[in-house]
Amino acid sequence: MQRALLIAGPTASGKTAYAIERAKPEGALIINTDSMQVYDVLNALTARPSADELAQAEHKLFGHVSPAQRYSTGGWLNDVAPLVDDAAASGRMLIFVGGTGLYFDALINGFAQIPEIPQEVIQEVEAVIQPMGEAERAAFIAAKDPKMAARLQAPDPQRVARAISVMEATNRSLADWQDDDNAPSLLEGWSLEKTVLNPERDLLRARIAKRFSMMMDGPAMEEVKALLALNLDPSLPAMRAIGVPELSAVLRGEMSLDEATEKAVTATRQYAKRQRTWFRTRMKDWHWIDPFA
Repeated sequence: MQRALLIAGPTASGKTAYAIERAKPEGALIINTDSMQVYDVLNALTARPSADELAQAEHKLFGHVSPAQRYSTGGWLNDVAPLVDDAAASGRMLIFVGGTGLYFDALINGFAQIPEIPQEVIQEVEAVIQPMGEAERAAFIAAKDPKMAARLQAPDPQRVARAISVMEATNRSLADWQDDDNAPSLLEGWSLEKTVLNPERDLLRARIAKRFSMMMDGPAMEEVKALLALNLDPSLPAMRAIGVPELSAVLRGEMSLDEATEKAVTATRQYAKRQRTWFRTRMKDWHWIDPFA
């Protein structure tokens, strides 16, 4: 039977090292399952595997998307499908690793067949949501789409923008689309080992701070300069990656490097907390391990 290992976990939880450790004995293919690590340019800032790590096992779907694009869960599934077909034909084990719960959910349970949403609708909605705080976003989606608001564990900008855009374009709640029959799972019939990496909280907080410090000692600032040189729409997902707004403010002289680092570390810790909330709610039946115990 075809086998796949699914490795989820919050940012900085050691997923890359664990995936490589598991891939080596099997000759498995590692497939990115993180919505930020798909983007080109942002190598260090999204904590993509290093050149040394990439050399230890074959990796796919890392940095393969232009930051000028609005990549989606559906787009990711389209890119994954031929890799799954190839593995099924060869008998090769696959390892899916990342921190994007929606990708894992779509991979296992299939994906709602939602019509393509026009870019102008998405941009208009994102422009409205961008200045809002969490409480404002929660109130906004509760008013616009109460059914979907009840399903969101945390009203983060990307999910709120997605839900409102679908409502605006189709006059139908994203929740209703999700309740329709999904396309079948790409891994239907496969043997799945499902693991969530769950480090101790204080250790994870320390790892997040240390990792961002290492990014700053490396090419993070140069990556942001390269991204800004593309003159992209600031509402694009790549432009909102943690660290990009903060370091952009440094380059504009609006913020000190120490302040930007502090803000980015705080944002990363908040993101990790949201990830854990999602995993606890949606991945209760997965195998939870502390990779550093």
